[in-house]
Amino acid sequence: MGRRRVEIKRIEDKNSRQVTFCKRRNGLMEKARQLSVLCGSSVALFIVSSTGKLYSFSSGDSMAKILSHYETKNVDDRRTLDLVEKTPDYLSNEELLEIVQCKLEEAKGDNVSVESLISIEEQFKKALSVTRARKTKLMMELVKTLQDKEKLLKEENKVLASQMREMKKLLETEDERAMSPGNSSGNNPPETLRLLK
Repeated sequence: MGRRRVEIKRIEDKNSRQVTFCKRRNGLMEKARQLSVLCGSSVALFIVSSTGKLYSFSSGDSMAKILSHYETKNVDDRRTLDLVEKTPDYLSNEELLEIVQCKLEEAKGDNVSVESLISIEEQFKKALSVTRARKTKLMMELVKTLQDKEKLLKEENKVLASQMREMKKLLETEDERAMSPGNSSGNNPPETLRLLK
């Protein structure tokens, strides 16, 4: 007799849940070890049980080295997490999509209520408004940055234009001196004053 597919949902029996947790935890750690050996990658794994007990596994590099590498490579992810923490009333888009996926799977069994779908729709609207507000804020910051840059470029252009005018005046005065009679090189006879009688 073949293995039947296990339905993924919370196991209600406490003993069965603990046994499943231990078996799957060990299996997950074994898969992490295999991934590390097969691909030559560094793997770090944290598991926190429902009782709050922490299990960790690392292969390849030490846990501290893997975590420091993770921190340096994921600065952008932390910024995103900061934004999520600032808006705790709203679920992230990924969380909402997971909820919708679960509800749609439930809908196949006709167990979903209209109220739950309406609440999910409202959460989507809120998440969309938060996303739009964030996008608008970023666009406004970009516009302000570009306006500041434009202002600096205009000021720099004015300075360069004034320097060009000064250079032009200097060149004109040098040309006038070169063309004046006192500076002629002998092509024209010098003018003399008339003698008084």
